[in-house]
Amino acid sequence: MNKPRVAIGSLGGTISMTPPDSGGGAVPTLGAEQLAASVPGLAEVAELTAESLLQLPSASLTAAHLGQCLDWANAQVDAGAAGVVLTQGTDTIEESAYYLDLYWQRDEPLIVTGAMRTPRVAGADGPANLLAAVRTAIAPNSRSRGVLVVMNDTIHSARWVRKSDALSVETFASGDIGVQGRVVEGVPNYFQRPPTRLLAPAAKRPFPKIALLAAAMGDDGDLADAAVAAGYEGIVVSAFGAGHVSAAFADRIERLSKRVPILIATRTGGGRTATNTYGFAGSEIDLVRRGALLCEWLSPVKARLLLGSLLASGCAREDFAEWVSRWGKVCV
Repeated sequence: MNKPRVAIGSLGGTISMTPPDSGGGAVPTLGAEQLAASVPGLAEVAELTAESLLQLPSASLTAAHLGQCLDWANAQVDAGAAGVVLTQGTDTIEESAYYLDLYWQRDEPLIVTGAMRTPRVAGADGPANLLAAVRTAIAPNSRSRGVLVVMNDTIHSARWVRKSDALSVETFASGDIGVQGRVVEGVPNYFQRPPTRLLAPAAKRPFPKIALLAAAMGDDGDLADAAVAAGYEGIVVSAFGAGHVSAAFADRIERLSKRVPILIATRTGGGRTATNTYGFAGSEIDLVRRGALLCEWLSPVKARLLLGSLLASGCAREDFAEWVSRWGKVCV
């Protein structure tokens, strides 16, 4: 019986890092073929093709890199792959997976995985994560779910996953929305039905500069002025609580929103922006009146990617509110 084919593309990151011979911290060194060969039993699960696409720490990945990965993944599916797995560093998995999900149109699974521990330390998690990712990629019930993140035998939706701890193996979480499923005895078990797929409009130009500004006590928002002056085409504010900023920051948002789109997300890591609870200067009601858009359940880093994608597509600004609301809702 023929085994399904899975294409593995490596981008670098902790899963591929080893310390240099001269000592010092780990850096990306292992390629895709080496990663695949290091996993016991992986070749028995699927027919594998492995290719090293990049060799970077994930902090250095860009939208342009991810566009190249999308082209490669689409080519692999066109050539008969039942699923595609990308390995990368965990620092930006929540962003890269979401960006890929904005544009992944195939029913075949696109899985992103990595590791929290380097390959040569006790308890290295990379091999187990890669094996679980491949098993998820070939499972029939993984189809039509968009891009998934598989870490620690847990399956997350790219739209909601976030890194919640700097170093723990149990770092990836999906908050209030919950995980998609878990890999148990080598089989993906899903807790949720496949979501309604959302896709961003096709990009017509490179990803623009979008400022991500965190609100802080005593902050009057002057960095927002500096961002616009520096050529940033949009701003996402990682705001207090349910979507709040200081009164002085709100004044700047009102003025700047006439020049660039401004999105408001919560910096808390859980919950969503409110819509009609508070009415003080700088509240969610006030900020909407001043021209800002509320991101609801979407995190600040993902709101930044969505805004940049809308601008890159040439989407009319009057349509931004509908797009942001659509992506920020749990049920669509």
